[in-house]
Amino acid sequence: MLNLGVNIDHAATLREVRHGIEPEPAFAALIAQTAGADSIVVHLREDRRHIKERDLCILKEIVKVKLNLEMSIAEEIVTIACKVKPDQATLVPEKRQELTTEGGLDVVSNFKKIKQAADKLGKSGIAVSLFIDPDKKQIDAARKLGIRMIELHTGRYADARNKKEQDKYFKELETAVKYARDRGLHVFAGHGLNYYNVPRVAKIKGIEELNIGYSIVCRAVLVGLERAVRQMKALIR
Repeated sequence: MLNLGVNIDHAATLREVRHGIEPEPAFAALIAQTAGADSIVVHLREDRRHIKERDLCILKEIVKVKLNLEMSIAEEIVTIACKVKPDQATLVPEKRQELTTEGGLDVVSNFKKIKQAADKLGKSGIAVSLFIDPDKKQIDAARKLGIRMIELHTGRYADARNKKEQDKYFKELETAVKYARDRGLHVFAGHGLNYYNVPRVAKIKGIEELNIGYSIVCRAVLVGLERAVRQMKALIR
């Protein structure tokens, strides 16, 4: 059965617009969990633009489903992760000027640095996943690292300008999922997925979990977070 990971970063984004105390990301996590989220996802960025260390520590204490920390391989962030010990760490690329993560981690070019971070996290008992593009070379590099979980970047599919483009990038995803599964990897996917483009991706055989945040928080503004999570859960199942 396909699982749903709910990213609550943008609850914190709303809080930071006014540098206030609400909405509290921890409450968002509890609501999402009650509504059926199989995991809670947060990204502790180096610039702390939304989620803070305090948020992460609280979430570790209260979240009963899997807590998945998206993070860069920066030494400071790796040290924090090893201290807090989320259930899973998903290593992602990170640029200060980007609005959101723009692509997958380049495992081929950054093999040594990623291995150092992954090994340190693994020794702390944290399961490690890599957020990568649906590319065979990146999948092979992840496997060579000893990684057993990957999350495929669905941004190109989600941002497709027409059906021809969407079909092309859907096929790319489909091929990458099969390639990774045939090599014994657990496969997740996410980025840019919403209530309109997710059903097709949810049908790809071999994907175990979809991680979605921005679209759910946007809908929650109109219908409430619990209803928004339940609607997404129904769509992918």
